[in-house]
Amino acid sequence: MTTTSTYTVTGMACGHCAGFVTEEIERIPGVSTVTVDVATGMVKVTSDTPLDPGDVRAAVEEAGYELA
Repeated sequence: MTTTSTYTVTGMACGHCAGFVTEEIERIPGVSTVTVDVATGMVKVTSDTPLDPGDVRAAVEEAGYELA
């Protein structure tokens, strides 16, 4: 069973920003896809199991941005 969650990330301004966020979130075990919309700040994450919001927040912060 896959789970899709949507998050809002602040501070992204370009494709490079999206790449950093995607790379960090993909490191979370179980994540299969990450889709980032820089214009809206929306990040859609599909995973094999529900994710711990703390893990997502830590990944986003590691990339240099904040989870809204």
